[in-house]
Amino acid sequence: MSDEKWAAKHWLNVPGPFYTGDTDTCWTGRLHAPRHVLYGGRYQNEFIYRQPRTPDEIQSVREAGEQDPLDGYADDGDERWTPGAVRAWWHDRDKVVEHITELIAEWTAGTRSDEPDAAEGGRDFLAYLAGDLEADLRAYVFRLENGRYPAASDRVPEL
Repeated sequence: MSDEKWAAKHWLNVPGPFYTGDTDTCWTGRLHAPRHVLYGGRYQNEFIYRQPRTPDEIQSVREAGEQDPLDGYADDGDERWTPGAVRAWWHDRDKVVEHITELIAEWTAGTRSDEPDAAEGGRDFLAYLAGDLEADLRAYVFRLENGRYPAASDRVPEL
């Protein structure tokens, strides 16, 4: 387990098994996991905005982590997130939306060659926040409480 990584967990990480603590600011994560990694916070370091689901997606997030010279990626979130912490993250999502919206404006006006891709990732994250993320987090809370993802007949908890 990575107590130091969890203690330094990036506030924008979407709850789930994968998360980042202190990472570099070189913007390499999206090269390997463009549908899962984005940049944000004070130093625009890497965080997980969509948890991987398939073996290929898991591998892409692991590759992004392997490229981080600060070794800031971790995959023990299931042992660390609690249902209450997931609900608290969801409750504070307006702060996430505000921050990502500001970053998209900054990246759209920027001159770096990698900013258009970051802006596209930001728009993807906002769409996920407004769409499927709530259902994904409700299923994740169910998993944390029951040790498995819900079946179609299971009732998932509210956030």
